[in-house]
Amino acid sequence: MSQNDPIQAYEFLMSQQSPRRVIPIKIEGPGSLAPTESDAILNICARLKALPGALLPILHAVQAALGFVPKDAVPLIAGELNLSRAEVHGVISFYHYFRTSKPGRHVLQLCRAEACQAVGAGRLESHAKRSLGVDFHGTTADGAVTLEPVYCLGNCALGPSAMLDDRLQGRVTPDRFDELVALARQP
Repeated sequence: MSQNDPIQAYEFLMSQQSPRRVIPIKIEGPGSLAPTESDAILNICARLKALPGALLPILHAVQAALGFVPKDAVPLIAGELNLSRAEVHGVISFYHYFRTSKPGRHVLQLCRAEACQAVGAGRLESHAKRSLGVDFHGTTADGAVTLEPVYCLGNCALGPSAMLDDRLQGRVTPDRFDELVALARQP
């Protein structure tokens, strides 16, 4: 065999037997979605999958309907959109907005953007974590409040800003934060 002949080199490599390996696959059992959750996800997909770039609107709609995007929703959504599970999971994990676990009864978002940082958001964040006993993405022991960071609420002139269940709050001091949490904890 000539050292400079690429065809002969290729034929030689292809004639060599490689050792066979068995790669075990994990068979996934049935998901943990309730039938009502599964139906909701499939209905959302059916309604929105014709949109251009349908994945994001579907994920937003699933989170609006269920409060989060369950991990067992990923194969359903992937199948409906003819995407891989990795593609769907990648979008969910890339965007901070999407939750993958059930939130508390109330979601409290603290703005982390520069304008809010300049007027005391760091101090407010420390107070929030200490008083709730959780870090970002955590839920209080009583299940009342989930604390999340957000990277701009568009309320820069009234920082530090927070959002409690889609209600924007401006000029939030530690005392005002405590009032908001007390309201959230009421039955």
